[in-house]
Amino acid sequence: MSQHEGYSPSFKRPAEIMRMRRKRSRSDAGSEQGSTGSPGLGDSPPACVRPFSPGPLFNSQSRSGGGRKRRNPFAHIENTYSPKKKCLIYNDDGDAEAADIYKIKTWTEKERDVDMSTETVLPFSARLTETEQQEDQEMSSKKCLNFSEDDSLFEEEEEDVKSPLLKSPQAIAPASIAPPICTEYPADWSLKTRLLFTSPLTLSWAEHPKAQEEASGHSRQCRAQFSSLPHSLQDPRSCSELRCAFQQSLVYWQHPSLPWISLFPRINAERNFTGKNTPWAQDRALQQSLMSEWSVSLSSLYSLLKARLCPYFYLCSYQFTVLFRAAGLGGSSSITALISPTTRGLREAMKAEGIEFSLPLVEERRKNLTVHQGEEEEQECSELKEGEDCQDEGGNDDEDGSFSWLKEMGVQDKIKKPDSITIQLRKEGPTVSLDHKPESVVCVEGSHTFTLINFLINCKSLVAAAGSQAGLPPTLLAPSAFRGATMHTLKARSVNVKSQVGLTYQNISSLEITGPILPSSLHTVTTLLRPAQKGNFSAALYTHTPTAVMNTHTTKQQCTGVSVDLSGCGLHPTSIQQLQQPSSLVKTALTHINMNNYSYTWKN
Repeated sequence: MSQHEGYSPSFKRPAEIMRMRRKRSRSDAGSEQGSTGSPGLGDSPPACVRPFSPGPLFNSQSRSGGGRKRRNPFAHIENTYSPKKKCLIYNDDGDAEAADIYKIKTWTEKERDVDMSTETVLPFSARLTETEQQEDQEMSSKKCLNFSEDDSLFEEEEEDVKSPLLKSPQAIAPASIAPPICTEYPADWSLKTRLLFTSPLTLSWAEHPKAQEEASGHSRQCRAQFSSLPHSLQDPRSCSELRCAFQQSLVYWQHPSLPWISLFPRINAERNFTGKNTPWAQDRALQQSLMSEWSVSLSSLYSLLKARLCPYFYLCSYQFTVLFRAAGLGGSSSITALISPTTRGLREAMKAEGIEFSLPLVEERRKNLTVHQGEEEEQECSELKEGEDCQDEGGNDDEDGSFSWLKEMGVQDKIKKPDSITIQLRKEGPTVSLDHKPESVVCVEGSHTFTLINFLINCKSLVAAAGSQAGLPPTLLAPSAFRGATMHTLKARSVNVKSQVGLTYQNISSLEITGPILPSSLHTVTTLLRPAQKGNFSAALYTHTPTAVMNTHTTKQQCTGVSVDLSGCGLHPTSIQQLQQPSSLVKTALTHINMNNYSYTWKN
């Protein structure tokens, strides 16, 4: 055999291995008898048990020659170890003791027929003594049977004391990978109409503020003063700083202000104005007075925005919504304005006034088609771009040429030829199909935003000429004070409810906030709930649908190394850091926010 290829001098036959094991077991048994005096009556079991063996060599008086039963040489981990053969016993300290079913005799059917008269079986719930457990762990930690891939060779190898076979099921289970801690959620530039916060801890501290706390919150909002809170609060109800900061986060500024009419939202909100007193509807002079005051307020807001004293503001008309952002916000180095939704008529009017704009979603779609589908798809998608004439000077000749076959057949007079208006509508079909859709969002950047302000002031279609909103100027919303604005606060209401979790009911506290909720207000409220609720709360967000597309990226977005100073805009520093980053939501908005153990998760 020594001449065969691949022969190893250390190779031993399985029969020789088993013979050596039996000889070792007999020698260990003889030494044990000499020390204890009587076999099978000692305090500890024999030390020849292997962790993969079917059971210890129990003693029996009825057996001849010491009454020991040989170990099953065909036993291995696959047919001896199973979850059903493991009995866990938990002590008072919470540690799991394993009543090893390997200590129970398990034989094959052939052995059971031979040794049935001398068989001794322990009950399933047998519990080992502490001495037996210690000795068994010591022996099994030294040696074990390692089976090769073909199950033909047995090898002895030293095993680490920390073998998985000796650990409790809690230790054997694979360690779960902790999810990454996310301390912030993406910026959401959409307007929210309602927030619903829930938490296992009480949220009653957020309502019924004292007069001093409410006054302090309003004063701090006007002066842009912010207080720092600890990482965790033991009793939010008794923390005056927290309650003042919460009242400060509910403040927003609005123009015009009509207490008997809700001026947000304005799109598809005719029912809010039905049956209400509207004296300006038939009074032309009153309409001019309202528009004059509104123009002054809009000019004041743009001046504050340009000086970076106001971070952003919204213009909400009955047809569309405009978001103006200061330079440095949303990843842009210049002032930006997003308008959604738009129509072809509005875009043509802006183009006539010399306002340069882009359609970010349309351009992104055309770019994707160029990459994936080639030049033919690029030519078809280019029809969606505003102001681009896809037809050359000979287009009319092509149209006439397309009907030349009718002349050849002599039936040109019997078939009606499409007129020029029908042909023009067919050409403009892709452009008109964008109207009132999210893809119709328009982006204006840089100095053209000033031209847009003048366009909005002089635009007659900005105000409804008929209907329940006739003669009423658009609503202006901002987080900072401006000329002609009125301070308003969001409505907050706390309720304790019971929620069914499995078969039991748990007390859950809820906090509902309603009104035109600005992006900075949402971030400030969640920042306050973090320490107050000990990092565990969830929120359902209800978005004003036309503003969900405000999270789209602008075409000229720049992320330069030079940061724009926005410390005087009146927002909390953490809110500024969040709003400076480009939003990753594209044309969607957040619907759920969940904080668990101070880590954020969200859905959009």
